[in-house]
Amino acid sequence: MKIICPKSSLLYGVNIVSKAVPTRTTMAILECILIDASSDEIKLTANDMELGIETKIEGEIEDRGIIALDAKIFSEIVRKLPDSDVVIETDSSFKTIITCEKAKFNIVGKSGDDFSYIPYIERNEMITMSQFTLKEVIRQTIFSIADNDNNKIMTGELFEIDENSLKVVSLDGHRISIRNIELKNNYKAKKVIVPGKTLLEVSKILPGSSEEDVNIFITGKHIVFEFENTTVVSRLIEGEYFKIEQMLSSDYETKVEINKRELLSCIDRATLLVKEGDKKPIIMNITDERMELKINSFIGSMNEEIDITKDGKDILIGFNPKFFIDALRVIDEETVTLYMVNPKAPCFIKDENETFIYLILPVNFNSATN
Repeated sequence: MKIICPKSSLLYGVNIVSKAVPTRTTMAILECILIDASSDEIKLTANDMELGIETKIEGEIEDRGIIALDAKIFSEIVRKLPDSDVVIETDSSFKTIITCEKAKFNIVGKSGDDFSYIPYIERNEMITMSQFTLKEVIRQTIFSIADNDNNKIMTGELFEIDENSLKVVSLDGHRISIRNIELKNNYKAKKVIVPGKTLLEVSKILPGSSEEDVNIFITGKHIVFEFENTTVVSRLIEGEYFKIEQMLSSDYETKVEINKRELLSCIDRATLLVKEGDKKPIIMNITDERMELKINSFIGSMNEEIDITKDGKDILIGFNPKFFIDALRVIDEETVTLYMVNPKAPCFIKDENETFIYLILPVNFNSATN
């Protein structure tokens, strides 16, 4: 094999597919990036058996062929090469020469035939949305998936399609994030659980253009994302997602309208007094026209008042400050509305049309010491 491609194009492709190289595996071939120049285009592929990414890069093919190169070494070499054309040549014993200007590397590759290719997925019904929309939906929900494998379903997000609406849900046992999106077309009803890791990697490599689309294909066991020259294939998480409808309520005893930036800044300041790992709640004392926020920790205490518009009863309630910060950071509105029932029931942050809903469970606190 002999190919010539611009360093910028090669590096861009390597950075994309590297997201699917496993950090730990017993199969050495999976620690490689596959360079496939066996047809009329140059394709780079990585696959950890759960997530596979393939991208096409520009370049010339002088001799067709295929080689698997150690991802870590190859990506480091490419990163440090001069900004010029890169020549990659291999022989029948998989010896690989990488040349760029006066730099020349000799490394040993592996047979491309041993590589685990991305599975072929039937592309039946195509679901289309803008890159920007998908990137935003992931950003606005991904923070509330569970970060351990105790409950596999909580490490993924529910994608529920019904005609022209897409509902995306994530939860970790303490909070729920929901985004409702209107799609351009109508589709058959579908419900799948997409691994959080897949969505994180997709959001990192998605350019995020509002003019360009992502095409999504869903089968019984896989989901495929296609955009520009890149294809991402992921296994789905098997199982039934939680019935969240029964956790959502439109009842409230207290409704608060508040400036989002002020609330976010205030809670952010309060966390200066909380060490990582400390479970100190932020206490909200909501009365007629103000919300008093207080925090007490081993380092010290802080309290601050914010003007609000309130409808309903006064309430004294405590929350994990991080959960509030995570939700407020991804809401774009200037004013947010909080709905509460009592100090032991969840708080809802949502807009009028429920395009977003964030549910946060309160925490117990001792009002005498706060």
